[in-house]
Amino acid sequence: MDKFDAAILKILQEDGQTPFADLGERVGLSPSACHKRVKELWRSGMIAQQVVIVDEAKAGLETSVFVQATLKNQQEATLSAFEKAVTRHREIMECYLMAGLSDYLLRILCRDGADYERIHADILTRLPGVERVITNFAIRKVFRRTAVPL
Repeated sequence: MDKFDAAILKILQEDGQTPFADLGERVGLSPSACHKRVKELWRSGMIAQQVVIVDEAKAGLETSVFVQATLKNQQEATLSAFEKAVTRHREIMECYLMAGLSDYLLRILCRDGADYERIHADILTRLPGVERVITNFAIRKVFRRTAVPL
């Protein structure tokens, strides 16, 4: 990846639908050269996917909840079963295997406290291997980045 690829990626992370003519003008390359580079970035896996970011609040999902999940043990079968299960629930937006006091950190998106209570009772406490969950409600989002720093 060179400076042109980095510049192209910075622009596409802001607006993935930037026309090649505009992209080329902004990075100092022809539209066809930009098109070739973008195709190569896709082929190499540097660009993993293109998505639309939905405004969570406008979608009625104003509450972010961060949940620390501790499992009964750290055996591979337990970890795998948990990881497979969390991917089935659309309310769980992110899941990280952690080092520290808990095994996993989850970010859950829900409408409100009552909606989270449903998620806690119907989903979180029924996930395989879960021994304990610790819940932290976000008061407000200060910022959220989707662009990788290049």
